[in-house]
Formats: sequence, C-alpha cells, structure tokens
Amino acid sequence: MRVGMGLLALLASTMLGPVSAPTASAQASARKLPYWASITQPIARMRKGPSPDMPVTWEYRRDGLPVKVIGRYQSWRKVQDPDRTIGWMQSRLLSAQRTGIVVGGIRPMHVSPDASATVAWRTEPGVVGKIDDCEAGWCEFDVEGKRGYIRAAHVWGAGAP
Repeated sequence: MRVGMGLLALLASTMLGPVSAPTASAQASARKLPYWASITQPIARMRKGPSPDMPVTWEYRRDGLPVKVIGRYQSWRKVQDPDRTIGWMQSRLLSAQRTGIVVGGIRPMHVSPDASATVAWRTEPGVVGKIDDCEAGWCEFDVEGKRGYIRAAHVWGAGAP
C-alpha cells in the first residue's frame, strides 16, 4: 500500500504534536541554580521531599515571601526560606517576581541610593517588598506602593543568591 506525501506529513505532524514556545515552568527549569523566587499563594506548603505524599514540614501564609531555589526535581523546587529552613515546594507555588524581607532593625528607605539622601520611609524587620533593581549595594524597594532605596545588606533576597 502506498501512502501519499500529504498523508505522511499529516501523520508526522500529529505524532510530533504542535510546536510551541517554552512554558514559564520550562523557562524556570532552565535557570541556573541557585536563584531567587517568591511564594505566589496565600497558603503554600513546604515538604520533606519532592512529592505530595511527603510530610509537610512548614506551611507559609505569606504571599510574596522570598525564597532561594537551590534544587530541582521535575515540577518541584528545593528552596531555602529567610530563616534558612530547607524543603521542597511545587513550582506552581513560586514566581520569578523578585522580593525581599527586611532583616535586623528598623531600616530607612531613601529617595535615592545614597546614605545622605532624604529618608522617604522606615521599614520594620519582617516587612516584605518587591525588589526592582540592585546596584552598588542598594536596592529599589517597593512595599505596597511605598518606594525607596534600601541597603542590600538590610534585605534578605537582595544580591546574588
């Protein structure tokens, strides 16, 4: 039996499936470890291992909390939280949105990246904000629309992971 070229092309395309751009999870899988991420859900569970059958070691109720991704296994990410606790989370619970958490004491947020610049806001330890850019030891930091510059050393989630 002879198969026409059109039919062969149709069969090949259905066997191969559609070709599409990489998904967000595929792009995240390609990122070099370690890297910063943030929790995207109001409730997120850290597990002892990369499986829903593994025991929950911690439950986070802090949307936007920064984590450091230090490992990968399929759709799971091995993460470290700001308290240095390590465990596994589903990749769907994480975002590439860069966030940070203020550490130490009350920290000033300046109007420009300069210690002598006017203080726009003061942040308490544990405050989480979005990090837009870090350069020369300073990060542009946004806490619910209140923007300013904070020293990178005062934020866990700033600088190289």
